[in-house]
Amino acid sequence: MFDYLIVGAGYAGSVLAERLASQTGKKVLICDRRNHIGGNAYDHYNDDGMLVHKYGPHIFHTNSFEVFQYLSQFTKWRPYEHRVRADLDGKLLPIPINRDTVNRLYGLNLQTDEECAAFYDSVAEKLEKIRTSEDVVVSKVGRELYEKFFRGYTRRHWGLDPSELDASVAGRIPARTNTDDRYFADTYQFMPLHGYTRMFERMLDHPNITIVLNTDYRDLLSFVPFKQMIYTGPVDEFFDYRYGKLPYLTLEFKHETHDRPVYQPAPVVNYPVERVPYDRITEFKYLTGQEHPKTSIVYEYPHPHVDGDPYYPIPRPENTELYRKYKALADATPGMYFVGRLATYQYYNMDQVTAQALAMFKRIVTGQTATVAGATTMATPPPRRVVRPAMPWERDAAITAVGANGGASAGGATAAGAGTGGR
Repeated sequence: MFDYLIVGAGYAGSVLAERLASQTGKKVLICDRRNHIGGNAYDHYNDDGMLVHKYGPHIFHTNSFEVFQYLSQFTKWRPYEHRVRADLDGKLLPIPINRDTVNRLYGLNLQTDEECAAFYDSVAEKLEKIRTSEDVVVSKVGRELYEKFFRGYTRRHWGLDPSELDASVAGRIPARTNTDDRYFADTYQFMPLHGYTRMFERMLDHPNITIVLNTDYRDLLSFVPFKQMIYTGPVDEFFDYRYGKLPYLTLEFKHETHDRPVYQPAPVVNYPVERVPYDRITEFKYLTGQEHPKTSIVYEYPHPHVDGDPYYPIPRPENTELYRKYKALADATPGMYFVGRLATYQYYNMDQVTAQALAMFKRIVTGQTATVAGATTMATPPPRRVVRPAMPWERDAAITAVGANGGASAGGATAAGAGTGGR
């Protein structure tokens, strides 16, 4: 008998598995459809012996001491401050836009933050209300910088014009008046010394944790007894797409190894011009610090209108409204916890999903109901008998109570809806 079946071995699932096993002594079975743990943060050594990120660059950064302290139990760190350049008009310019970007692009000589702020103010469009990503950018840095750096990149990446996207998309990217060319400004900026996969291996190395890979959770239901489920996969898939599919952006990664020590002058080079088919090129040796006579890169191609692995929720009002319907189903499903980016239809950085999982653990152990991360209602005392959660394919069927011996019947071998976790 397992206390928890956790669907998905990415950040959300792995953090909760570790906490439940190590802090409460619970027995946990964690499964994933992929052949590895770590979700999208999975890294490995390629055929040339170079450490690469299979699903594109993952850069750890956070302002949360709690998150950094927690993950530090499972890895040593390598200090790393990420830098990105944009290939524009034959120049490699700092991104996010800063004073150096403006000076090099326009041949100016702005010397102070105040001078740069005055430049932005002179070109910014005054808008009464900020509704879209286009509004965010043109209100900060004006139409020309918007067209050069943001519009083409956004149209290729999302398959939508910035005027069609929620303001939150562009709101993540600052425009700086100083010469700070770091991509992030967080307090803690590090990379796991031996890679993300090694960190996850240590996180899940506990006698109370059983890991099953290459397995859809539905294939376990007929013979694996468990009391409660934590689900980190796509919430619409869990409910058999009852209201239709939640839209996601999917990505394609093309990895290459080159027989030279360095490929490009920055860890990541973005390509803002829409006619270029890929968003960016990443060179991994900058990220990992590995010394090697060769170098490995990855091209990242967005596919906004293609079914595939879900990476980014597409932030539009109608999609948020559709998610609310699935959230209502999740909230009404007893014995279930929905956690993580896919289960809550949110784009989270790694530190954010770690914080969400830690918060969910606290709610579970304090007896609060938390079917969807964020719930805070106190739970009623549990019944003496173990109750199996109603699965989506049971629709309106009543919850089935287990036998007198307390063993949970997993029931329903064929199921609609499957989980992949923590991508």
